[in-house]
Amino acid sequence: MAQPILIHDATIVTADEAGSIHYDAALVVQDRRISAIGPAAELAARYPDAACVDGRGRAILPGFANTHTHLARVLARGIYEDLSPPHTPPFRGGLAPLPLPPLTPDQERVMVQLGALEAIRSGTTLVLEEGVGLDAYAGALLDTGLRLVLCERAWDRANASIGQPGPFAADAALAEAGLSRIAELHERWNGREDGRLRIGLAAWAPDLCSPDLLARLAKLRSELDVLATIHLNQVWGEVAAVQEQRGVPPTEYAARTGFLCDRLVAAHCRCMTADEERILGASRAAVAVNSAIAARRGLAARIADLERAGCLITLGTDNMAEDMVEVMRTALFMERVRRGDGRQPTPEEALVWATRNGYRALGVSDGGWLATGNRADLVIVDLTKPHLVPALRVVSCFVHQGQAADVEAVMVDGRWIMRDHRVLTMDEGAIVAEADRIARAAWRDLFARQPDLQRPPGFDLDAR
Repeated sequence: MAQPILIHDATIVTADEAGSIHYDAALVVQDRRISAIGPAAELAARYPDAACVDGRGRAILPGFANTHTHLARVLARGIYEDLSPPHTPPFRGGLAPLPLPPLTPDQERVMVQLGALEAIRSGTTLVLEEGVGLDAYAGALLDTGLRLVLCERAWDRANASIGQPGPFAADAALAEAGLSRIAELHERWNGREDGRLRIGLAAWAPDLCSPDLLARLAKLRSELDVLATIHLNQVWGEVAAVQEQRGVPPTEYAARTGFLCDRLVAAHCRCMTADEERILGASRAAVAVNSAIAARRGLAARIADLERAGCLITLGTDNMAEDMVEVMRTALFMERVRRGDGRQPTPEEALVWATRNGYRALGVSDGGWLATGNRADLVIVDLTKPHLVPALRVVSCFVHQGQAADVEAVMVDGRWIMRDHRVLTMDEGAIVAEADRIARAAWRDLFARQPDLQRPPGFDLDAR
């Protein structure tokens, strides 16, 4: 039996259904799980041989679950945020007028590690990563210590991207390649590290998947007994494309193919009709509300309507950033603006979206809130920072004023992956330097190969 870890004299924010908060309390971790929560003096007496961590001036929170991201897209920081597609016709197609520079597998792995560094530093403990060729960096992600769901992507519309108008040119080879990648990734990686890494599957988007492919993916999901995800009602160009191709809106189209289910994480859902919200809610799917990138694109999911319809609300970062503290606050603010309500939703609700709901959506039934017997996935926040004093209502204070830099320690499966603001599982300095070099070279090469591309204002391609 491993030596217990006792974090004492802390404020413990459980994020349980009652919203319980314990003051001047202690939490004990042993054998990867929380073995006790209670008064500090009492637990210190019960665990005299524990490794002690001083929690004075600190809050212990459950770790954040990022239910939708593409880690390598940090390559486009400060670029794609300001190049969103139009929200009204005519739709050009695609999510940005600039292509993403190609990277080698080794280069992509470094960018993924950079994204993982930011995720850990902002208190993330569980990540759903969606993309193509995830096998190339699954091992590197596993080494970060994060809890992971990797969803390999499939599609079968040729020579097109999300929101592109025009006919659907089906390519059977594309479909087969995607299905094969999913099966191979599952065979090689699912369940590794005692289940810390699990494999799911993804349909790219409704306008990029034929009815046959969506049905086959639904069947494969059931056979493999895994989670599924999809970009759904992401931009108005996607809605128009599906309406043109199938004669119905995206969510109704996905429902007709049998793809919707209670083990689906639908990303975005911000360009929906009320009928579509009801259809999605009836399936009991989870929604990954990617509030920060949505706000940057001038869009917002109708969280209250989706929740009322039966959807489980979770939060994700999506592209270019991995800061779940920012995402949580943005979700709260955007929904208050949308509702015209300065009190609802509450900070406590936003915290649950970011923690307990995310863990539930990603199939981790014994994590996402702090309770005896649950997995020891948690973060420690320094409450002594000037912007957090006085933390009289600790959840409200952190959700409204907190920063990623306030997270000083992160634990996953009872193992510290960050302590005293130092990430323990990666060489941060080397990764940051190499990622900067790779990104600058990749963008410089792209513009050299395609001089007709228009550079955004203030674009700096100088080597560092």
